Amino acid sequence: MEKVKKSNEMDMLNGGLAGKLIIFAIPLAFSSILQQLFNSADVAVVGRFAGDRALAAVGSCVALVGIFVNLLVGMSVGPNAALATLIGQKKRERISGMLHTVLTFGAILGFLLMIIGMLCAKVVLEASGTPESVMSEALLYIRIYFISLPFMTIYNFGSAILRSYGDSRRPMYYLLTSGIVNVILNLFLVICLHLGVSGVAIATVISNVLSASLVIHHLRKRDDEFQFSFSRMHINKSELSKVLAIGIPAGIQGAIFSVSNVFIQSGINSFGEDAIAGSSLALNFEYFTYDIAAAFAQAAVTFTSQNFGAGNLKRCKKVFWLCLLFGMVFTEILSIVFMIWDDFFVSIYTTSAGVAAFGLIRMHRVCSLEGLTATYEVESAALRGMGKSLEPSIITILGTVVFRMIWLVTIFKLVPTFEMLMNVYVASWIFTGGAIMIVYLWHMRKLEKNH
Repeated sequence: MEKVKKSNEMDMLNGGLAGKLIIFAIPLAFSSILQQLFNSADVAVVGRFAGDRALAAVGSCVALVGIFVNLLVGMSVGPNAALATLIGQKKRERISGMLHTVLTFGAILGFLLMIIGMLCAKVVLEASGTPESVMSEALLYIRIYFISLPFMTIYNFGSAILRSYGDSRRPMYYLLTSGIVNVILNLFLVICLHLGVSGVAIATVISNVLSASLVIHHLRKRDDEFQFSFSRMHINKSELSKVLAIGIPAGIQGAIFSVSNVFIQSGINSFGEDAIAGSSLALNFEYFTYDIAAAFAQAAVTFTSQNFGAGNLKRCKKVFWLCLLFGMVFTEILSIVFMIWDDFFVSIYTTSAGVAAFGLIRMHRVCSLEGLTATYEVESAALRGMGKSLEPSIITILGTVVFRMIWLVTIFKLVPTFEMLMNVYVASWIFTGGAIMIVYLWHMRKLEKNH
């Protein structure tokens, strides 16, 4: 087997930061946006070729899918931060052990989540008020989709390993490849074979198998401490505890963020199938814009971990403020693009005037201020890069689940309009971002005082 020699790692500890942060974040943002484009192809193909009921069925699963996806994305922060810290501390002899622990645990975790998802799907869909008219199709979609969770876990953990030393481009290439396969399969299975929601779910499973395989293939071919071998798979409890100390709170934060969306989804469902479908299509644009903020958050956790490991607090602060600035500005730029051509973008997903009306309301109430998500994301990432993962998770739970539930039973109950329901997102972002900023500033002052 041809080996891959050690690739040039990005030097995050020396030299200018702004250019490196952008070079690191842009492939991440682009790969996430690609992923959303391919995911939205599910929505577009179903909406165009399988009808509004099938679109509503897929839309009813969005919040449930989000719980598992955000859990995995959040937990992948653990491997990223832990490995980047080892690089900063120049403890490279421990990298291989941690890498094999991470991937072994990832494989086990993925299968456990698949089983849990299969068992709880119907209960969660019923709890969120999924209409009986779309329940059978929603269950069919989500149960096939959950087969992809083990492969999704491996891809996310494997990509985190690559990001820890500065390689954010290969994950983008792998997503591009698997995403193209996803779109082709969507069209074939839905249009040619008339499989409807099951067709887009099957396409998703196959594309996730491909992306996971590409990551593992690359790591197997490496010829350095980042080389992966199936024969060396094991779990080192000490290394795993370091990964989980950061990854579990981050994963819970991501999952609970989506749990709050399940409650909001129940409010959306109360407005009928047009609202469910319209909200589902508008959510795609929020994902596109949010992906930019999330990319700079990933940059923040990786660069902060390496520099914190090296003991350079001044550089950690500079990483934080640059990521916060870039995340907010670049996210808002894309939001403005969507606002200017809103009718055109909505028409990509639906030909129904009723569905489009709800989609436009959500776009203008939520997507237009998506830059605010960079506040809590970058702040949380910077804290995790310095080993503080529990605090931002607790605040996020308060700012999303608790704050949003209070909003639903007070303000939304008093003014039960779709517009007022959508306002909960921006309000919770302001609350959460402000609270985590206070924690970050307090923690940084404490570190500087003791440094």
